[in-house]
Amino acid sequence: MPEKQPIPYALYRADQVRALDRCAIEQHGIPAFRLMQRAGRAAFGVLRTRWPDAQRILVLAGAGNNGGDGYVLAAEALAAGLDVRLLTLGDQDRLSEASAAAAARFVQEGGSAASYQRLPGDVDVIVDALLGTGLTREVSGQWAAAIDAVNAARAPVLALDIASGLDADTGRVLGTAVRAHATVSFIGLKQGLFTGRGPACSGAVYFHGLGVPPGIYATQVLSARRVDWRKERELLPPRSADAHKGSAGHVLVVGGAPGMSGAPRLAGEAALRAGAGLVTIATHPAHASVLNLTRPELMVQAVAAADELAQAAARADVIAVGPGLGRDDWGRTLLDAVLGLDRRLVVDADALNLLARAPQRREQWILTPHPGEAARLLEQTAAAVEQDRFTAAAALQRRFGGAVVLKGAGTLVHGPGQRPPAVCSDGSPAMASAGMGDALTGIIAALWAQAPALDAQEAATAGVCLHAAAGELAAAGTDRGLLAGDLIATLPRLLVA
Repeated sequence: MPEKQPIPYALYRADQVRALDRCAIEQHGIPAFRLMQRAGRAAFGVLRTRWPDAQRILVLAGAGNNGGDGYVLAAEALAAGLDVRLLTLGDQDRLSEASAAAAARFVQEGGSAASYQRLPGDVDVIVDALLGTGLTREVSGQWAAAIDAVNAARAPVLALDIASGLDADTGRVLGTAVRAHATVSFIGLKQGLFTGRGPACSGAVYFHGLGVPPGIYATQVLSARRVDWRKERELLPPRSADAHKGSAGHVLVVGGAPGMSGAPRLAGEAALRAGAGLVTIATHPAHASVLNLTRPELMVQAVAAADELAQAAARADVIAVGPGLGRDDWGRTLLDAVLGLDRRLVVDADALNLLARAPQRREQWILTPHPGEAARLLEQTAAAVEQDRFTAAAALQRRFGGAVVLKGAGTLVHGPGQRPPAVCSDGSPAMASAGMGDALTGIIAALWAQAPALDAQEAATAGVCLHAAAGELAAAGTDRGLLAGDLIATLPRLLVA
């Protein structure tokens, strides 16, 4: 399997990429067919590199320009001596001029097209060139049947520009969608590739700019930006040779109602492993005496009432509130006390559920909801949040201020002002296990405590990327069985200068 080349950090909506395409054609005189040829050839290059032994190629081509890219790839495959079958869906008599030229070249190379009836079983790679980025309604009928057949096939799938059925702007599935093993995106990366169902449908993402003039990108403002730890690591200042624990930030974790001591324990250890010099856990007296038995580096304070929190809070640079907090009187009292302090806050878990009951707005905090918590904060359903994660994150930020981390596949970070939201492209499905959110809370708090010059969005973005990269490293290629403690243990390996 080839190593993926670095891909851009700039993300766009589908209409913006179409505008870039038009700019290249109309203002810079690049013929549409030439761009289509470049796209098909680039995709064929990925196919040959990723599946070098493939000999039998099936191309499914729609009636739009996405289908035209498929025709070009099919012609390239024929010219390379491969066995190519091309099946069409949609009205091929209504092909654009460029797509018609691509289809003619395929025929000139000795190819022939047939209407899709069923999927042949004896193929090595399936190329999805069905629908592209222009899809706005749910897939149905023969198109849905073809997509379902592709997903049931054993052959790997290469999607051109975007997996058919995936919304390029939101990452949601429009009825049904191809689950590709790899996707080649052209001219501009679409934001929906990286969040929601996008990662599951896209597989490994490749990019080709098709040689368009760099100046065309100045005509569009980014709709979002892709982020990863490789880039965000630059935000964390190097540690001075004379550093000491008092100069590395003090994090206070508030949480741990009876029966939920594990959550603040994980958050606290994650904060230490992420570089915080000091970590105190303010927790319920029922288990305060034993919470740090296996991690004595953590300081623990029993807190029965809000007035017992003041001393620990006064020493803290950042307070992380919510892990295992509960929603009873004890939890509510402690959250009210924390919200009354002038401190930078990371708010998670039950603190978010309590905040949903009594909303307030402030700027010096970072909220870290998963879709269910986001739904309660927005007074809607989790399904509605997942329908358009970008809109949900923006709505949360407008309502509550600060920075919002909407967790999930392709975690989003939305901050104030005009900066585009961030979409984390690191991570692993193995991170779908208990305690991962607690670890994230501790990591974000630790980075913010160490680097107080960072604003809320910067600290949240760096923490999200470190957490995702650590999960990917700890998973070591597996997709299950990862514990939050495994992720936490890898953090120092990613914090090297």
